Amino acid sequence: MTERNVLTGGCQCGRVRYATSVLPDDVSVCHCRMCQKAVGGPFIALALVHSDQITWTRGKPASFRSSGIATRLYCADCGTPLAYVGDEKGDVELTTGSFDEPGRLAPTRSTGDESRLRWIDKLPSLPGKTTPQLHAARKQPPIKSFQHPDHDTLADWKPPRDQAG
Repeated sequence: MTERNVLTGGCQCGRVRYATSVLPDDVSVCHCRMCQKAVGGPFIALALVHSDQITWTRGKPASFRSSGIATRLYCADCGTPLAYVGDEKGDVELTTGSFDEPGRLAPTRSTGDESRLRWIDKLPSLPGKTTPQLHAARKQPPIKSFQHPDHDTLADWKPPRDQAG
């Protein structure tokens, strides 16, 4: 197992970390109102893995029963949303923003379109700035981040139960 074959991620403070050896091919963007509230944003992006394909490498996520069909996992310390777990199969849909390399997980479908905000399609046409450009324009000092870095070492990773041995 090489580091490139392992996808890692976790919460903002680093108290909860995970790894998976699969590159999810089912990545959804959900616009439903429940997902909007779960992340405090206009939508959530989720990457599907089976429960035996994820290893919690540091800490354990807290849970919140958000509906009659699912549980949400999050860090109890910093509040980062980490996953949606459906009751039917127990599959885990990890929030793509919690992955260390979220760019490797391009969405393949959209759900909850009944709650899709009308202005979403206009996002690419908005004027934009990088974070350093924004802070320079506001004459603010560079940001000093206190969040966990986007990486773990391979030594931190343990294979899922079905791959051990």
